Amino acid sequence: MTMPLTPRGLRRRARRIKLLLMDMDGVLTDGRIYYVPRPQGGLMETKTFYSRDGLGIRMAHAAGLKTGVISGRGSSVVKHRARELGIHFVQLDALEKIGPYEKILRAAGLRDAEVAYIGDDIVDLPILKRVGLAVGVGDGHPALRRHVHYWTRNPGGLGAVRETIELILAAQGKLGGILEQFLQSLS
Repeated sequence: MTMPLTPRGLRRRARRIKLLLMDMDGVLTDGRIYYVPRPQGGLMETKTFYSRDGLGIRMAHAAGLKTGVISGRGSSVVKHRARELGIHFVQLDALEKIGPYEKILRAAGLRDAEVAYIGDDIVDLPILKRVGLAVGVGDGHPALRRHVHYWTRNPGGLGAVRETIELILAAQGKLGGILEQFLQSLS
């Protein structure tokens, strides 16, 4: 069981983060899966993504953080969104997530303490118990609360990822510079 952190303890953990990993359904999406009929027959899967979370991922990359997704489901929609955002590590069809997590950890050359993971349900617990910064989304399963270091105010698919990224970048002293960089690119 993870003990609640003081703001100072949370910042100390967030300062070490070099890689942000996320679940997909319920974290980068609101968890709903839509099946749309195809005109020629069959069904097509679709999901909804929040643009602010996407910009948050771009901010993380601009600050030098790597990102990754470990999802229990596979989907061409997820592959497209990950490619569009430049997500570095994508592991799909991973109902058991520790194997893919360890594979990513080796590929990135990092230790558990340098990884943050955002989850929403009990299948995420094995990773949440290992990483340096364990995050649960605001509408996540209540069983996660006692195992995470931070519980977002925002729900999954509606800003929880961006909130986590801003927390990490603020702790690392990079948020102001990244915001300024993005504002200057708009002028």
